[in-house]
Amino acid sequence: MSESAAGVIASIAILDDDPDFRTYLEDFLKDENLYDVSAFATPRELFEHCEEHVPDVVLLDMKMGEASGDKVLEQLITRWPALCVIIITGYPSLEDMRTTFKLKVFDYLAKPFSLAQLRQVLKNAVEAYGLGKSPQDRLRERLGHSIKMLRVERDWSLKDLATQTKLSVSQISAIERGTNLPSIESLLAISKAFDKKPSEILQGIDF
Repeated sequence: MSESAAGVIASIAILDDDPDFRTYLEDFLKDENLYDVSAFATPRELFEHCEEHVPDVVLLDMKMGEASGDKVLEQLITRWPALCVIIITGYPSLEDMRTTFKLKVFDYLAKPFSLAQLRQVLKNAVEAYGLGKSPQDRLRERLGHSIKMLRVERDWSLKDLATQTKLSVSQISAIERGTNLPSIESLLAISKAFDKKPSEILQGIDF
Protein backbone atom coordinates (compact mmCIF):
# COMPACT_ATOMS: atom_id res chain seq x y z
CA MET A 1 0.00 0.00 0.00
CA SER A 2 1.08 3.59 -0.41
CA GLU A 3 1.73 5.27 2.88
CA SER A 4 -1.33 7.20 4.03
CA ALA A 5 0.32 8.61 7.13
CA ALA A 6 3.81 9.05 8.48
CA GLY A 7 5.22 5.73 9.62
CA VAL A 8 2.37 3.58 8.27
CA ILE A 9 3.84 0.59 6.47
CA ALA A 10 0.95 -1.83 6.00
CA SER A 11 -2.83 -2.17 6.11
CA ILE A 12 -4.20 -4.94 8.31
CA ALA A 13 -7.70 -6.43 8.37
CA ILE A 14 -8.80 -8.44 11.42
CA LEU A 15 -11.57 -11.05 11.22
CA ASP A 16 -12.65 -12.35 14.64
CA ASP A 17 -16.14 -12.90 16.03
CA ASP A 18 -15.05 -12.25 19.63
CA PRO A 19 -15.71 -8.50 20.13
CA ASP A 20 -13.40 -8.17 23.13
CA PHE A 21 -10.47 -9.89 21.47
CA ARG A 22 -11.11 -8.05 18.19
CA THR A 23 -11.04 -4.69 19.98
CA TYR A 24 -7.95 -5.73 21.93
CA LEU A 25 -6.05 -6.52 18.70
CA GLU A 26 -7.32 -3.43 16.93
CA ASP A 27 -6.30 -1.11 19.76
CA PHE A 28 -2.87 -2.69 20.11
CA LEU A 29 -2.10 -2.46 16.40
CA LYS A 30 -3.31 1.13 16.15
CA ASP A 31 -1.12 2.06 19.12
CA GLU A 32 1.89 0.68 17.24
CA ASN A 33 1.47 3.59 14.77
CA LEU A 34 2.71 1.35 11.98
CA TYR A 35 -0.52 -0.04 10.56
CA ASP A 36 -3.79 1.08 9.04
CA VAL A 37 -6.18 -1.26 10.90
CA SER A 38 -9.74 -2.40 10.13
CA ALA A 39 -11.61 -5.01 12.17
CA PHE A 40 -14.60 -7.16 11.18
CA ALA A 41 -16.94 -9.57 12.93
CA THR A 42 -18.16 -11.50 9.87
CA PRO A 43 -16.63 -12.85 6.66
CA ARG A 44 -19.14 -10.86 4.61
CA GLU A 45 -17.87 -7.60 6.09
CA LEU A 46 -14.27 -8.61 5.41
CA PHE A 47 -14.97 -9.56 1.79
CA GLU A 48 -16.82 -6.29 1.16
CA HIS A 49 -13.83 -4.42 2.56
CA CYS A 50 -11.37 -6.40 0.41
CA GLU A 51 -13.40 -5.68 -2.72
CA GLU A 52 -12.99 -1.94 -2.10
CA HIS A 53 -9.51 -1.97 -0.58
CA VAL A 54 -7.35 -5.10 -0.49
CA PRO A 55 -5.34 -5.06 2.75
CA ASP A 56 -1.72 -6.12 2.94
CA VAL A 57 -2.33 -8.55 5.81
CA VAL A 58 -5.36 -10.42 7.14
CA LEU A 59 -5.41 -11.74 10.72
CA LEU A 60 -7.92 -14.57 10.38
CA ASP A 61 -9.65 -16.32 13.28
CA MET A 62 -10.35 -19.93 12.32
CA LYS A 63 -13.13 -20.64 14.83
CA MET A 64 -16.07 -18.28 14.40
CA GLY A 65 -19.27 -20.05 15.38
CA GLU A 66 -21.16 -20.94 12.22
CA ALA A 67 -18.57 -19.36 9.92
CA SER A 68 -15.87 -21.73 8.72
CA GLY A 69 -12.38 -20.27 8.84
CA ASP A 70 -11.25 -22.86 6.30
CA LYS A 71 -13.80 -21.66 3.75
CA VAL A 72 -12.96 -18.00 4.41
CA LEU A 73 -9.28 -18.80 3.94
CA GLU A 74 -9.91 -20.61 0.65
CA GLN A 75 -11.89 -17.66 -0.69
CA LEU A 76 -9.25 -15.14 0.37
CA ILE A 77 -6.42 -17.09 -1.25
CA THR A 78 -8.44 -17.74 -4.42
CA ARG A 79 -9.66 -14.17 -4.90
CA TRP A 80 -6.56 -12.33 -3.66
CA PRO A 81 -3.59 -14.71 -4.09
CA ALA A 82 -0.97 -12.09 -3.18
CA LEU A 83 -2.59 -11.48 0.23
CA CYS A 84 -0.59 -12.22 3.38
CA VAL A 85 -2.80 -14.31 5.70
CA ILE A 86 -1.89 -15.01 9.33
CA ILE A 87 -4.06 -17.55 11.11
CA ILE A 88 -5.19 -16.96 14.70
CA THR A 89 -6.86 -19.79 16.60
CA GLY A 90 -7.57 -20.96 20.11
CA TYR A 91 -7.78 -24.56 18.95
CA PRO A 92 -4.43 -25.29 17.31
CA SER A 93 -3.54 -28.71 15.97
CA LEU A 94 -0.65 -30.01 13.94
CA GLU A 95 -3.02 -31.20 11.22
CA ASP A 96 -4.65 -27.75 10.99
CA MET A 97 -1.23 -26.15 10.66
CA ARG A 98 -0.22 -28.51 7.86
CA THR A 99 -3.48 -27.88 6.01
CA THR A 100 -3.34 -24.09 6.29
CA PHE A 101 0.32 -23.84 5.31
CA LYS A 102 -0.47 -25.83 2.15
CA LEU A 103 -2.88 -22.99 1.32
CA LYS A 104 -0.02 -20.45 1.40
CA VAL A 105 -0.72 -19.11 4.87
CA PHE A 106 2.18 -16.97 6.04
CA ASP A 107 2.11 -17.91 9.72
CA TYR A 108 0.02 -19.38 12.52
CA LEU A 109 -0.58 -17.88 15.98
CA ALA A 110 -2.16 -20.02 18.70
CA LYS A 111 -4.15 -18.27 21.43
CA PRO A 112 -3.07 -17.18 23.93
CA PHE A 113 -0.11 -15.51 22.25
CA SER A 114 1.93 -12.59 23.54
CA LEU A 115 1.92 -9.17 21.95
CA ALA A 116 5.64 -9.67 21.38
CA GLN A 117 4.85 -12.77 19.30
CA LEU A 118 2.29 -10.88 17.24
CA ARG A 119 4.69 -7.99 16.76
CA GLN A 120 7.42 -10.36 15.53
CA VAL A 121 5.13 -12.23 13.13
CA LEU A 122 3.98 -8.93 11.60
CA LYS A 123 7.58 -7.73 11.37
CA ASN A 124 8.43 -10.96 9.52
CA ALA A 125 5.48 -10.44 7.17
CA VAL A 126 6.48 -6.84 6.43
CA GLU A 127 9.99 -8.01 5.51
CA ALA A 128 8.86 -11.05 3.52
CA TYR A 129 6.26 -9.15 1.48
CA GLY A 130 8.26 -5.95 1.14
CA LEU A 131 5.44 -3.93 2.70
CA GLY A 132 6.03 -0.22 3.02
CA LYS A 133 8.37 -0.28 0.03
CA SER A 134 7.64 1.29 -3.32
CA PRO A 135 6.28 -0.92 -6.12
CA GLN A 136 9.62 -0.50 -7.90
CA ASP A 137 11.50 -1.81 -4.85
CA ARG A 138 9.19 -4.81 -4.49
CA LEU A 139 9.42 -5.60 -8.21
CA ARG A 140 13.23 -5.53 -8.14
CA GLU A 141 13.40 -7.73 -5.05
CA ARG A 142 10.85 -10.30 -6.18
CA LEU A 143 12.23 -10.54 -9.70
CA GLY A 144 15.77 -10.85 -8.35
CA HIS A 145 14.71 -13.58 -5.93
CA SER A 146 12.88 -15.46 -8.68
CA ILE A 147 15.96 -15.38 -10.93
CA LYS A 148 18.17 -16.53 -8.06
CA MET A 149 15.84 -19.48 -7.35
CA LEU A 150 15.93 -20.51 -11.01
CA ARG A 151 19.72 -20.42 -10.90
CA VAL A 152 19.89 -22.42 -7.67
CA GLU A 153 17.50 -25.04 -9.08
CA ARG A 154 19.96 -25.58 -11.92
CA ASP A 155 22.84 -25.72 -9.45
CA TRP A 156 24.52 -22.88 -11.36
CA SER A 157 26.97 -20.43 -9.87
CA LEU A 158 26.78 -16.73 -10.69
CA LYS A 159 29.64 -17.33 -13.11
CA ASP A 160 27.69 -20.13 -14.84
CA LEU A 161 24.71 -17.84 -15.42
CA ALA A 162 27.03 -15.05 -16.55
CA THR A 163 28.52 -17.40 -19.14
CA GLN A 164 25.08 -18.44 -20.38
CA THR A 165 23.80 -14.85 -20.66
CA LYS A 166 27.03 -13.02 -21.57
CA LEU A 167 26.28 -10.64 -18.69
CA SER A 168 28.87 -9.86 -16.03
CA VAL A 169 28.84 -11.59 -12.65
CA SER A 170 28.40 -8.20 -10.97
CA GLN A 171 25.36 -7.41 -13.17
CA ILE A 172 23.65 -10.69 -12.27
CA SER A 173 24.53 -10.34 -8.60
CA ALA A 174 22.99 -6.84 -8.49
CA ILE A 175 19.83 -8.13 -10.21
CA GLU A 176 19.48 -11.07 -7.79
CA ARG A 177 19.97 -8.82 -4.75
CA GLY A 178 17.22 -6.52 -6.01
CA THR A 179 19.64 -3.61 -6.36
CA ASN A 180 19.10 -3.27 -10.11
CA LEU A 181 16.14 -4.05 -12.34
CA PRO A 182 17.28 -5.94 -15.45
CA SER A 183 17.03 -4.18 -18.79
CA ILE A 184 14.83 -5.72 -21.47
CA GLU A 185 17.95 -7.12 -23.15
CA SER A 186 19.23 -8.60 -19.89
CA LEU A 187 15.85 -10.14 -19.06
CA LEU A 188 15.69 -11.69 -22.53
CA ALA A 189 19.18 -13.17 -22.08
CA ILE A 190 18.34 -14.53 -18.62
CA SER A 191 15.03 -16.00 -19.83
CA LYS A 192 16.77 -17.71 -22.76
CA ALA A 193 19.35 -19.21 -20.40
CA PHE A 194 16.57 -20.86 -18.42
CA ASP A 195 14.60 -21.89 -21.53
CA LYS A 196 11.72 -19.67 -20.50
CA LYS A 197 9.79 -16.75 -21.93
CA PRO A 198 10.20 -13.43 -20.10
CA SER A 199 6.46 -13.51 -19.39
CA GLU A 200 6.87 -16.83 -17.56
CA ILE A 201 9.46 -15.36 -15.21
CA LEU A 202 7.36 -12.24 -14.62
CA GLN A 203 4.20 -14.28 -13.98
CA GLY A 204 6.07 -16.33 -11.39
CA ILE A 205 6.85 -13.38 -9.10
CA ASP A 206 3.23 -12.81 -7.97
CA PHE A 207 3.51 -9.02 -8.34
